[in-house]
Amino acid sequence: MNKIFKIIILLIYNLFLFVAPSISEENKVRIGLLVPLTGENAVLGKQIIKATRLALKDINSDKIEIFPKDTQSDPNKTLKSAIELKQLGINLIVGPIFYESLIFLDEIKDITFLSFTNKTLDLPKNVISTGINSTSQLNTIKRFIQQNEIKKTIFLTPNLNYDLEIKKGITESKIKSIKQYFYDNEPTKLTKQIEQITNYEIRKQNLIDEITRLENSDDPNKEKKIKNLEKKYTIGNVNFDSVIIADFDESLKSVITSLLYTDVSPKDKYFITFNQWFDKSLLIESASQPIYYPSVNKENLEQFENKFSRQFNEIPNHLSLLSYDLIGLIYYLSLKNDIYNIDKAFKAKNSFRGKIGIFDIENNMINHRLNFYKIEEGVLKEIF
Repeated sequence: MNKIFKIIILLIYNLFLFVAPSISEENKVRIGLLVPLTGENAVLGKQIIKATRLALKDINSDKIEIFPKDTQSDPNKTLKSAIELKQLGINLIVGPIFYESLIFLDEIKDITFLSFTNKTLDLPKNVISTGINSTSQLNTIKRFIQQNEIKKTIFLTPNLNYDLEIKKGITESKIKSIKQYFYDNEPTKLTKQIEQITNYEIRKQNLIDEITRLENSDDPNKEKKIKNLEKKYTIGNVNFDSVIIADFDESLKSVITSLLYTDVSPKDKYFITFNQWFDKSLLIESASQPIYYPSVNKENLEQFENKFSRQFNEIPNHLSLLSYDLIGLIYYLSLKNDIYNIDKAFKAKNSFRGKIGIFDIENNMINHRLNFYKIEEGVLKEIF
């Protein structure tokens, strides 16, 4: 009898060993990862993989399994790799990185792609933009404008391939502006356009006329007044109290230089720009300060960079932080939703606090609640 009992127990134990791995696999969230692993952007792709590994380590759960595939930054290769992931039964994919890699993905049904792009126009229906888009940034700028009761704002946007994104962001954020201008990046044309926007020639002539008037006047203090006027470049104000410059790097600095040339100073008007990822060169550009911009949480970014550097002995790119957060976001959603329908969770209204900030999810859209910063006298300060 005891021998029969032992055999039954052994059979049950062996059956458990056979069935348990299957149950475990069924409960896993399987995520595809589409990044360039070969080609000119391979370093970027490999850092994103490292960031996902770091996220899995910090989550400390075997519930998520990652399946990386190479895109070679090529839309045809991206499509091929996406099909291979679908054949593995995967219905949620992080990536691809670049907007250009998305063009064929609408051919694949029943898969949701969380792309790193910050572009939101003309996306395939199965692609969700997870980058820091213009709406997220303008929502943050709008909050600053309201707090400071700024009434007259103008937009300066370069004639580049993201001008329509800016227009969409302005519409969706409902930020108020008195006028939008689109400028040429060629320096000579840019300066001429800024002169027109700021009525520079009229204000300059106003100064000349006032000096002439004083010279011909009987004013006993005219010499002192003329000396003070000669220190100026213009007389008269511009018809705005803040300017939002949707630009970056050297192009941004060119716009600011043109504004300074036309006697518009950040000491008198709010200079606001888009996310600069804490560009250190702005700290030494004293003439352009104070300058304001929305961005990710700087403290969290530095903590992530330090952790990544300790783990992999290299400085991570900014998309690594986003990929780290996306794995955390998916894990969070997997705890709240049925595993097989986790891709559908992006249609429901959710919020998730990551390293970047708070993700707001609804109707297959992701926006970010960002922080707001000011650089003044070479010092970066968090406003909110």
